[in-house]
Amino acid sequence: MNARDVDETFSGSWRLPSLRHARVSDAMRPGVITCTSDTPMRDVARMMVTNHIHAVVVRGVRDSGAWGVVTDRDLLVVAPGAEDQRAGACASEVLVTVAPDEPLETARELMQAHGVGHVMVVDPEGNEPLGVVSTLDVAGIVAWGEA
Repeated sequence: MNARDVDETFSGSWRLPSLRHARVSDAMRPGVITCTSDTPMRDVARMMVTNHIHAVVVRGVRDSGAWGVVTDRDLLVVAPGAEDQRAGACASEVLVTVAPDEPLETARELMQAHGVGHVMVVDPEGNEPLGVVSTLDVAGIVAWGEA
């Protein structure tokens, strides 16, 4: 299948809005895979592989009770000693969040500005994680959104 065949076969969907009209909730993957800050990085790696994901949300980062995220990139950094590392110590310092009703363009701009590949979607009232938006989710809207 060449690029022209792809364009003719998959010409968008009435279900997906364009990037200009999309909200975070249109692109987010609902639910999050979580671990505690003391979870071994080897187990975090298993979570990523088993669930085909690139980020795991960490509860209780650095004893503050805050949320964090360990990405596949964080895992690459500690891979040689993953069995000796814990998720809380390896979680990214920057946790970028967005509300589900915000424009997807806002999430894209935040990812670009902070140099991250994921933003956590949080409930604006309870500040609990609802899901994740990744660069690939934005790419899906760019590729298939037409409304």
